[in-house]
Amino acid sequence: MKNISLLISDLRNRFKVEDDPFRFRDPGVLVDGDLQLLLRRTLQGNARRGVVPEYIFDMVQTDRQSIVMGRLSLRIGHTEHIELYAGHIGYSVEPPYRGRRLAARGCLLLLPLARAHGINPLWITCNPDNAASRRTCEIIGSTLVETVPIPPDDPLYTWDTKWKCRYRVDL
Repeated sequence: MKNISLLISDLRNRFKVEDDPFRFRDPGVLVDGDLQLLLRRTLQGNARRGVVPEYIFDMVQTDRQSIVMGRLSLRIGHTEHIELYAGHIGYSVEPPYRGRRLAARGCLLLLPLARAHGINPLWITCNPDNAASRRTCEIIGSTLVETVPIPPDDPLYTWDTKWKCRYRVDL
């Protein structure tokens, strides 16, 4: 029995399998004027597959929470894929609600939660031709570090642009 325990311990150490699952935090109330972020769900992630834990929020009107204006996600981790190509924060705003700085305001609301998880720096990426996303990154005070090619073996390569702008936010 002792040999089996040693074998399991060795395998855990070799593959860095964690005994404790990731612990999500209560994000609290996230409101900025007419914008509220409602936690829709969390995804635990899978370290063996390189998938990080993720919070997914709906951007809703504070007085009409049934109206979803967009979505935000906060990815917790420091993988190459997150830091170079996907970013810690992802966002989308529904067309009727664009031009209200909802993505920028939502990103700013998520920064304390990212900081609480020890993310620093925080990376946001966007397509080079997406002027609205680039403007969002500027509004929140991030710095454009570089534009990088997405490698052919990355999942984003098959369905997205072949380049990503990398913006850094120091928390």
